[in-house]
Amino acid sequence: MVQKSKPPTAANKPERRDEPKRRGRPRAYEPEIALGKALDLFRKQGFAATSLDDLSEATGMNRPSLYGAFGDKRELYIKSYQRYREDARASMVEIFRQEMPVRQRLERIYAAALNIYLSGETGPRGCFTVVTAASEAVSDPEIRAMVIEGLTELDKAFANCFRRAKEKGELPESADPAALAQLASATIHTIAIRSRARVPRKELEAIVKGAIDVMVGGA
Repeated sequence: MVQKSKPPTAANKPERRDEPKRRGRPRAYEPEIALGKALDLFRKQGFAATSLDDLSEATGMNRPSLYGAFGDKRELYIKSYQRYREDARASMVEIFRQEMPVRQRLERIYAAALNIYLSGETGPRGCFTVVTAASEAVSDPEIRAMVIEGLTELDKAFANCFRRAKEKGELPESADPAALAQLASATIHTIAIRSRARVPRKELEAIVKGAIDVMVGGA
């Protein structure tokens, strides 16, 4: 009589070598989502008023995890500011690139800016650069360099916009693209501050319309 072989038990079951073993604990968070939560908090409260406990609660990460993923609070703040600038640039770049009349371009740029500044679950948050980063720039050279870079980048984008409009005959020969660019940037900063102060959008749009009329007249 032939004895039937028994199936291998858990104790003597041969180990499969084609399945790699998992090592270590998987991450319990998504870095980009956590960074977005930190960004929201810094925009709402600023750097000084935001504690590590606040950041831990907002991101769902304990302090060791925060340090391991982003560094200290200052490093997380800088990463948040970089993320803000990247997002803002992405929302504007196509408007600056596309061909359209200068007045329409400016209207679309300011509308996009207001959408950013007036966003927030608990109220308008304004502009990260103007509302919080500019304050930190006073004592932090790295943040100051980032702020200046952002301001200069905006001035150059507006100057190029007005230069193209002048070349197409939408602006008079006497128009100074650099001076108009500074006025356009100043309007951006004005509506950013007023947004933070919860000035109604209708009033902000009136400021924008008046500024555009001054910059391009009947173009």
